[in-house]
Amino acid sequence: MKDWNYDNEQWTKLPTYLKHLPLFTRHIDMFSVFMRFLWSIFLKNLAFKFYIRLQVKGTPFKEIYATQPKLIIISNHASHLDAVSIAASIPRRYWLNLYIAAAKDYFFTNALFTFFSKHCLGAIPIDRKDRKGEAINLILKLLTELPRMWLIIFPEGTRSKDGKIQEFKRGVSIFSERTQTPLLFTYLEGNMELWPKGQPIPLPGKLVLHVGPVHPPGPIQQVYAAYKEWVLTINPEAFAKKEEEDTKNDSEQL
Repeated sequence: MKDWNYDNEQWTKLPTYLKHLPLFTRHIDMFSVFMRFLWSIFLKNLAFKFYIRLQVKGTPFKEIYATQPKLIIISNHASHLDAVSIAASIPRRYWLNLYIAAAKDYFFTNALFTFFSKHCLGAIPIDRKDRKGEAINLILKLLTELPRMWLIIFPEGTRSKDGKIQEFKRGVSIFSERTQTPLLFTYLEGNMELWPKGQPIPLPGKLVLHVGPVHPPGPIQQVYAAYKEWVLTINPEAFAKKEEEDTKNDSEQL
């Protein structure tokens, strides 16, 4: 196995668990580059072309990439297709700057998943039981240190059981505000139908990724309100009805 290269002093300041991210903890890691290229061929040229017909609507990513070296890409989350479908819609040449915030207790549970997560996805392991804030500090460090970084993150925190978009967790605003990284709104239409919770494999069909506006850093309430306003122009049924939300909140307070 290739030795870690710590010649560049800036990497010596990073946490040790950045070893999960060989693409930038080593200056040149051709194995990871090769694996990601193979994965991109499978994803873009086969899976999301013939099995799932992925359609992208909105501003082309190449136009966004020209003006936004750092972005937090947020989307609704209802299936395991979500992260890979967003990645599949992004040009291959940007993939070395593309990362995905992924649950450590799912994507790093065994050797196979860990290999796939770190070499194909560029996944950043997020420990959802982390009480020390290490996951937050890790992402803040990356967004601050790296000259280019697009981070896919799902602000709902977990997959929606019914496909309706849930309230956002505050983490995405913490990352955005502290590092002054803008947010790119995206919305996946059809993800719940193709791969709902509990189904072992995705179904073939059509999936649409809507690429929306770039939103400046702001409090989570402001981000959620702006995202909701934009998504409702695409799908008026994307969110649970207010009466249902109020009922749920009342029940939780009892």
